[in-house]
Amino acid sequence: MRDALQVHGPLSRGAFAVAVLVSLAVLFAPADDVPFAPAGVDKLVHGALFAALALTGRWSGIGRVVLVPVLVLYAAVSEVLQGMIGRDATVGDWIADVVGVLIGILVWQLTARRAAH
Repeated sequence: MRDALQVHGPLSRGAFAVAVLVSLAVLFAPADDVPFAPAGVDKLVHGALFAALALTGRWSGIGRVVLVPVLVLYAAVSEVLQGMIGRDATVGDWIADVVGVLIGILVWQLTARRAAH
């Protein structure tokens, strides 16, 4: 099982690909397909989604120096595109995305550090 969890392995790249596909589905679903949720839940979804992207991206071997700016830019572009397709585009969602990226990177660093000891 340990070999399956290796960095740069097929499982890690597959997990990142799934996270990207889920993000595309969640971020760009038509407004009519977005379920009603209590206030604040959308921020949790944004944060969790981008944390998953950051965590699986690092696991798949993408360097932090490349991954973080790309995900922050993806978050900004996704907000602009959401506004163009009739969904809410907010700075708050972008901030939740960026916080999620930072959490995902932190979790990766803590996990990698712990595995090294």
